[in-house]
Amino acid sequence: MTLTQHVPASAARPAGKTNRPGHQASLIVQGADATGIVAALTTVLSGHSANIVSLDQYSDNPQGGAFFQRTVFTMDALQAALPDLRAELDEHLVKKFGLAYTLRDLSVPKRVAIFASKSDHCLLDLLWRHRQEQLPVDIAMVISNHPDVAEEVRSFGIPFFHVPSMGPDKSAAEAEHLRLLKDNVDFVVLARYMQILSGDFIEQAGVPIINIHHSFLPAFIGAGPYAKAKERGVKLVGATAHYVTEDLDEGPIIEQDVVRVSHADTATDLARRGADVERAVLSRAVLWHAEDRVVRNGNHTIVFA
Repeated sequence: MTLTQHVPASAARPAGKTNRPGHQASLIVQGADATGIVAALTTVLSGHSANIVSLDQYSDNPQGGAFFQRTVFTMDALQAALPDLRAELDEHLVKKFGLAYTLRDLSVPKRVAIFASKSDHCLLDLLWRHRQEQLPVDIAMVISNHPDVAEEVRSFGIPFFHVPSMGPDKSAAEAEHLRLLKDNVDFVVLARYMQILSGDFIEQAGVPIINIHHSFLPAFIGAGPYAKAKERGVKLVGATAHYVTEDLDEGPIIEQDVVRVSHADTATDLARRGADVERAVLSRAVLWHAEDRVVRNGNHTIVFA
């Protein structure tokens, strides 16, 4: 196996504004619904002089169903206050209501690795949005099984790794992927990465993995889906972003979208319009995940978008 890293001489970002919030935190709560959850949560936050910026909640059944809530709040000296705040949340939410929660300082962006192949439209869109500070993430690296996109990735100041993955045995490539990812990322994005991940890799990676694909599945499987769609006279093309599980393309869905097409559109037109939708859907999914807006519940999601 050959491994090539491309890093620019200077990775400095252009001067400009930053949209990363200072002293803001997200609090995600989920569990069995019960009377008094919101009151307990707001009491804890107000006791720490926290100011709630937004609060979204959902219950799938108010009579003993599942409860989900996303709260964003500001607090002075947030980092110093987090240990005491977690201790009180343990007492008032976990012990009293049996709820699970995650609490995160939003000023610390999640670290992401992007996997790509030859098709670069989703990859370059994410890199451009990141440079424009539209995605509150740190892109730790781009990994590809082809070297084609190396120079374009390099121009964005992002480390690039070429890890070939050919033949039925992907174990050597996946071992290298795991070495690169270990302790370096909080999630992974497959930006039209045209390789199937093994169950062992998904388990060992230990972080959420987001995938994007056209919405023709389970129809038009394999190569040339837009040509097959043209032959069948489809009237909609779209894209689906979802979390990756061992069941291929069946993980919890984060976002979907479609555009109408007509008999006059060629297969090339369909592919172009499909690529536009893929870019938009994947960028929204990455943004929402980065901002803790997506809560997984079994094989579906609650998205506070």
